[in-house]
Amino acid sequence: MIKYKLVCESCNLLFDSWFASSKEFENLKKKNFLSCHVCNSKKIKKTLMAPKLLKNSKNKNLESNALKFREINKKIKEYQRFIKKNFEYVGENFTYEARSIHYNNKKKNKGIYGTASKEEIKELKEEGINAEMIPWLENKNN
Repeated sequence: MIKYKLVCESCNLLFDSWFASSKEFENLKKKNFLSCHVCNSKKIKKTLMAPKLLKNSKNKNLESNALKFREINKKIKEYQRFIKKNFEYVGENFTYEARSIHYNNKKKNKGIYGTASKEEIKELKEEGINAEMIPWLENKNN
């Protein structure tokens, strides 16, 4: 189905009409089956119109996924701000510092954060040291 905006050339009436296809519109026009419902003129033509694109479910899913992605990024950034404010950054020395705190009862005023591999985090957990890995987004100020 296709919807056209039509105009009567005799009385300038603008109206919409549905057709099975653009080919069907042309066939009806050739046979003079189209007429104005105000003045009964057969001088009907299509006018300019903006197409209306329907969003398919794939587009809706893409929009929904993009929204979820932005929400997740926002939440991760909130966590990062909290961590930076309340924890001490130890960089590549994370596993060493975590073990020092755990085994040597080394007291810190703040918790620590830094970088470690999945394997290193797994080893810390096996040793009974509470450590978690979270995604970390780099600031990209362009």
